[in-house]
Amino acid sequence: MNFTTASSTNRVGFKLNGKLKIFLIIFLCCWLKTFISTPNRANWFTENTLTFIFLISLWVSHKKFKFSDLSYTMMTVYLLLHIYGAEYTYAENPFGYWLKDLLHINRNYYDRIVHFSFGFLLTYPMRDYFKNHFGWPNWVCWTLPCEITLSFSAMYELLEWMVADIFFPSEGDAYLGTQGDIWDAQKDMGIAFLGAVIAMVLFSTIKRYYKKTSLN
Repeated sequence: MNFTTASSTNRVGFKLNGKLKIFLIIFLCCWLKTFISTPNRANWFTENTLTFIFLISLWVSHKKFKFSDLSYTMMTVYLLLHIYGAEYTYAENPFGYWLKDLLHINRNYYDRIVHFSFGFLLTYPMRDYFKNHFGWPNWVCWTLPCEITLSFSAMYELLEWMVADIFFPSEGDAYLGTQGDIWDAQKDMGIAFLGAVIAMVLFSTIKRYYKKTSLN
């Protein structure tokens, strides 16, 4: 089986895509594990509200547009990072505490890892969509995902506040995970944007390199 990229036209449906089935099985098993073992069931539902929305959006849109295997891989990795954080809350994540002790830092940085991953792992799927669904120019497909990442990051911070304040007010502090940092939301947006810029520069450089070597 070929591993399709954003430039490939070989896009098969879910029934014929073995890799996508494997991704789904892995994700659902990990998701179920986090639901069973979470110490805070109410927070689990709070943290996974946007996960439900994201998965439903992928399912509804799949008939009209199929992402590349690389895009699905990156989205799966991001979702796994997110649900692992949701299992304990980002501020109480065990890996973040392990990293805190290892590096002798003053906070649990797992939330920063996931926000960076939001930019780094989801900009390429956006580029995939813009290029192969709309057929937009290359410069638009490389720059627009970075701008959207910054916009989505701001929207996510607002949604975090609204979901916590309206639906789960008692879980608000754990859900937001500011850890006493008054600039937490701004730093989250900044690091997500940084991840997006790094991803677009990296992938565009790789594509230019392979295009150049294929012509030689």
